[in-house]
Amino acid sequence: MTDIENVLRLVRPNIASLKPYSTARDEYKGAIGIRLDANENPFDEGYNRYPSTPLKERIRTLASKKKNIGTEHIFLGNGSDEAIDLCYRVFCTPGKDNAIGIAPSYGMYSVCADINDVEYRTVPLGQNFSLPIEDLLAAADEHSKLLFLCSPNNPTANAFPSEELLEVVRRFEGIVVVDEAYIDFSSTQSLLPKLDDYPNLIILQTFSKAYGLAGLRIGMAFAAPQIIQLFRNVKYPYNIGADTLELAEKLLQKDIKEQVDIILKERARLSKELPKFPCVKQVYPSDANFLLVQVTQPKELYRYLLEGGIIVRDRSSIPACKGCLRITVGTPDENERLLSLLGNINE
Repeated sequence: MTDIENVLRLVRPNIASLKPYSTARDEYKGAIGIRLDANENPFDEGYNRYPSTPLKERIRTLASKKKNIGTEHIFLGNGSDEAIDLCYRVFCTPGKDNAIGIAPSYGMYSVCADINDVEYRTVPLGQNFSLPIEDLLAAADEHSKLLFLCSPNNPTANAFPSEELLEVVRRFEGIVVVDEAYIDFSSTQSLLPKLDDYPNLIILQTFSKAYGLAGLRIGMAFAAPQIIQLFRNVKYPYNIGADTLELAEKLLQKDIKEQVDIILKERARLSKELPKFPCVKQVYPSDANFLLVQVTQPKELYRYLLEGGIIVRDRSSIPACKGCLRITVGTPDENERLLSLLGNINE
């Protein structure tokens, strides 16, 4: 699907005709003096005013420079989860349309589907967590509006080849959402340079992972300008707080390369050291900032690590992840503590 007009036909009719909420400050573009338009408390306590549009636009400009893509392609949301939810609200008619995703993968795709009363169809990953292209396409029907692909995937940690992802984008008759939350840790390149070629492609990224701003909850969606405008029409007013935007503007000036390099070096160290412990059966290859680790007794090991002051994620009951724990790559000292605890099991 390569024509934007075909893509826009996928939009729910009520969303396509929606008149978005507009503030006086949206409608007036000049300098603002005395503000008596928004029923705010006039006494300045630092945050008595609603977040300003110019501040949000500065963040979009920063993101544009970092990602080398025009601001018209960028939506800023309250975490990537807001963008995921907007995909459903813009494209899927409740009780009628469906979405497709791989399994296992990030759980919010199905949660947002349930919230929006949209059927979510899952297709198991192939051997070695490979992308099941034909099975994904076979799962679609005339009501399949969305297809979610997390790459690098969570919890399997592997990235899918770009050409395989683009094959799905070309052949699927709906919107393909590629979630690149972990792309900064991957040797696979982002699909952002391909965005203009595929109007039915939405790419999700975040400032939560490599940029270390998880507490600020700022996610990004990249798409055709027409889709970005639809997201902006449907989102709630002032969806990101002023304090978040102000702090983000400051913190996004930093260079993340040094910290990413440390995480990658530590990921390689853990991948080498973990298989040496008898309780570890396999460490899967990773393109993310975490490792999927198959162990002999996952629940017992999970509790043992908790008692030692380390919390990991038990994924042992997830399809295709039997016996696995998901372990985030920490600081060198944190990773050393993990290895020390595992070494004590043999004492």
